[in-house]
Amino acid sequence: MPLAINADAPDFTAPSTEGPIHFHDWIGDSWCVLFSHPKDFTPVCTTELGVMARMKPEFERRGVKIIGLSIDPVEDHTRWSDDIRTATGNAPNYPLIGDTDLKIAKLYDMLPADAGETAKGRTAMDNATARTLFVIGPDKKIKLTISYPMTTGRQFDEILRVIDSLQLTARQQLATPANWSQGEDVVIVPAVSDEEARKRFPDGWKAPVPYLRLVGAPS
Repeated sequence: MPLAINADAPDFTAPSTEGPIHFHDWIGDSWCVLFSHPKDFTPVCTTELGVMARMKPEFERRGVKIIGLSIDPVEDHTRWSDDIRTATGNAPNYPLIGDTDLKIAKLYDMLPADAGETAKGRTAMDNATARTLFVIGPDKKIKLTISYPMTTGRQFDEILRVIDSLQLTARQQLATPANWSQGEDVVIVPAVSDEEARKRFPDGWKAPVPYLRLVGAPS
């Protein structure tokens, strides 16, 4: 069964393009995006890794660390980085984990337990389910999982939008409605009573139905 939202993000130690990673220690007090890839030198993943390198400052501005994973050796990741730079103009500027024994992919429920113990000889199709993106909070709990097919590139602007929403909830007990963008009205979460909401929002709120309390976005 896939890891659920609010489950503990499994800890691990693994090699990466920036040296050994002890995952929970590496996250520290930050938020984290872990995004996985079935194999090096695959076309859609090449574009994704380059886009994430370009967008890294936007994630850092939100206190989010980026880390990738691909089921191939770190040595291959290093060679792949040259292709990523050629194709996109940006080489990965964040760690890319090697998972040659498939342990992390299994730990995060992206591959079945009987998938074997080595990446050698496996094709991208063999690892096609290693296409999940995880957002992990400073509490080391999973806040979001999205799995993509190999043929569909990720929309990282959407990941930033979700992180903005998650951080709004964590800091101010506010949720976001469908298709929300920065600056639009937000939702007072049900855990906040009307009495407490009146203290926090003295100008009141709009309530098309009693349980949907909309207020202006905080500045």
